[in-house]
Amino acid sequence: MMASLSSLASGPGLDELTLEPAHLRPELLDACADLINQEWPRSRASRLHSLGQSSDSFPLCLALLGPPPTPGALPMVLGHSRLSRVATHDHSLLVETVVVARALRGQGFGRRLMEATEAFARARGFRQLHLTTHDKQHFYAHLGYKLGKPVQGVAFCSPLSAAILQAFSQPASPSEPKAPSPCRDTAGTPSTSHSHPGPSVPPAPPPPPPLPAPLLSPPALSPTGSPQQSLVETPYRDIRGRPIFWMTKEI
Repeated sequence: MMASLSSLASGPGLDELTLEPAHLRPELLDACADLINQEWPRSRASRLHSLGQSSDSFPLCLALLGPPPTPGALPMVLGHSRLSRVATHDHSLLVETVVVARALRGQGFGRRLMEATEAFARARGFRQLHLTTHDKQHFYAHLGYKLGKPVQGVAFCSPLSAAILQAFSQPASPSEPKAPSPCRDTAGTPSTSHSHPGPSVPPAPPPPPPLPAPLLSPPALSPTGSPQQSLVETPYRDIRGRPIFWMTKEI
């Protein structure tokens, strides 16, 4: 496999690569799982389950494919990206799980993957992409991405209207309890009994979900009141406390 990738880097041009939804090529899911697990190891069953959730309704997994090594063979999976809807932003998508085969890095395949991902989103009516990175901010800046603010992705849901997405996109205050995600089943709400029931009162709406993980550490503010940001330092942290850069691009 590695030898084939090496020969690809010096052989066919980048214009011969294609980007296809993973759920339309189920025969390639194993190769996609292997590629992603090289960078972010997880159990194979869990990775295949996540890939199996890909659909035209989002989230949607994309595979960057090279030409088949021999006639009749399967194409090689060279890269992967995932697109998810963004709460309250009808024309935006969140780009996640961007990875290129290690043997091909530094040779233009990452740029090709991102350009193809942008073209895929643009062709479907989306106009803005968001992403996060721990250490590739200079690469994305070179592709036209600018530092941005956190957004809330909506993962593994059926299509929701903008009104429903908005109801679940407001951040909770630190004193409020965490609410279940709108994308997951809940076990129901507890009930209480009263010896003298009063008039029927509509149930209170559920509290909004917590902030995305990068906002667990509040950002420092500049004298103008805006978060201080640069390609060297970021005010945002992920759930493990590591610095994380939020970036965005109009497409």
